[in-house]
Amino acid sequence: MSIKAEEISALIKQQLANYQDELSVDEVGTVTYVGDGIARANGLDNALAGELLEFDDGTYGMAQNLESNDVGIVILGSFKGIREGDNVKRTGRIMEVPVGDALIGRVVNPLGQAIDGLGEMKTTKTRPVEKKAPGVMERQSVKEPLQTGLKAIDALVPIGRGQRELVIGDRKTGKTSVGIDTIINQKNEDMICIYVAIGQKESTVRAQVETLRKYGAMDYTIVVSAGPSSPAPLLWLAPYAGAAMGEEFMYNGKHVLIVYDDLSKQADAYRELSLILRRPPGREAYPGDVFYLHSRLLERAAKLSDELGGGSMTALPFIETKAGDVSAYIPTNVISITDGQIFLDSDNFYSGVRPAIDAGTSVSRVGGSAQIKAMKKVSGTLRLDLASYRELESFAQFGSDLDEATQSKLNRGRRTVEVLKQPLHKPLVVEKQVLILYALTHGFLDAVPVDDIMRYQSELFDFFDNNNKDLLTSIKETGNLPDTDKLDSALKDFAESFQATAK
Repeated sequence: MSIKAEEISALIKQQLANYQDELSVDEVGTVTYVGDGIARANGLDNALAGELLEFDDGTYGMAQNLESNDVGIVILGSFKGIREGDNVKRTGRIMEVPVGDALIGRVVNPLGQAIDGLGEMKTTKTRPVEKKAPGVMERQSVKEPLQTGLKAIDALVPIGRGQRELVIGDRKTGKTSVGIDTIINQKNEDMICIYVAIGQKESTVRAQVETLRKYGAMDYTIVVSAGPSSPAPLLWLAPYAGAAMGEEFMYNGKHVLIVYDDLSKQADAYRELSLILRRPPGREAYPGDVFYLHSRLLERAAKLSDELGGGSMTALPFIETKAGDVSAYIPTNVISITDGQIFLDSDNFYSGVRPAIDAGTSVSRVGGSAQIKAMKKVSGTLRLDLASYRELESFAQFGSDLDEATQSKLNRGRRTVEVLKQPLHKPLVVEKQVLILYALTHGFLDAVPVDDIMRYQSELFDFFDNNNKDLLTSIKETGNLPDTDKLDSALKDFAESFQATAK
């Protein structure tokens, strides 16, 4: 086979035509130490704080400590393939995660990679995990309610869109259930939900995902999971990744609910990282910037001004206490950052009051602004009724002869506690909450035995669905109480039929 000179000449000319005289310059450093999820490297003099760095084996790290002689890097993944002497190069990119509609319905890790076995996500949009929170002029006051579907929360400690409401309590007191029920209740509410599981067992997260799927909530939910076997950097990064995913929707005029379950584990992971990076330990060995760790995260929740589209991101951070001690370091930090807290009491929980909300220590600093007018009217005296009942209850244990007024307060209190109980994964629409609370506060339940209250509530809802649907629709559409004469008349009609069935 002979090759003609003309062919060789044409080939050379083609190669010369395609030649590009461009130099690619990479800043490359050398790994001097690796272990426990962190690495140190020399030679990265121009690295930026939070910049993504790439190791020889393709693993990414994030520049965390910029020191005079080396850079402290947190490794985002397994560090088993990284050795001392390996190269690490700058990427010029700040740490970012994929965002957009493609993530809805998926379970991802804090790097935005799918871990649910449903294939790759097709999205080209990314956002930096760290972003400056909106300023005062970019926000508006919280004024739209975010209905959780839980009577005890919507009546006593209402949450508004754009608020940050802390859920705090010991382990196994129902914190996760509050978050999951709130997500389930957002169906048909034009709300995108993000559930960030930090250090939760993978089997637990799988069970929560199946629950959300069962109730159709995965259609509008993203789950970000960093399990207990994940490296500490991923546990620390997970909430920021969730916030970045939420901001994509918020800045496009949509409404987002983000649940951080829980930030105590994030603080522990950050403490571990900081100690390994040789940062000075402070109180309880946490680094000095542990307050900033949570404040810069939670400040990103906001109700944006109309000029920016009026979107919102509502944050429900969870904090785990030890033996109900809300005065510990991390709980007091997060209490001072948020707009109120829902305190879940273990005594209530184990005595069967679920959700186990302690009305005395729970508070919403947004208050009635996050309630519809009808709910504001029917729940006005509820907190006082509960507080006086708790006080009288402890007093009544020591006295046998009680006057009539005290007896009636105790009776009303017992019924209030019973009405505020709610089964797991059974959130209630707001009009039905208003209905049962109206019946309670206007004395319609005073003659009903405490043991029959759950049956009364169930039959009451059926009765109104069948006979007085217009009254429920009126509450839903106007947000106001309907004509009280009609409401009282319907409740009296139901009372007669309920007594008849009780006999």
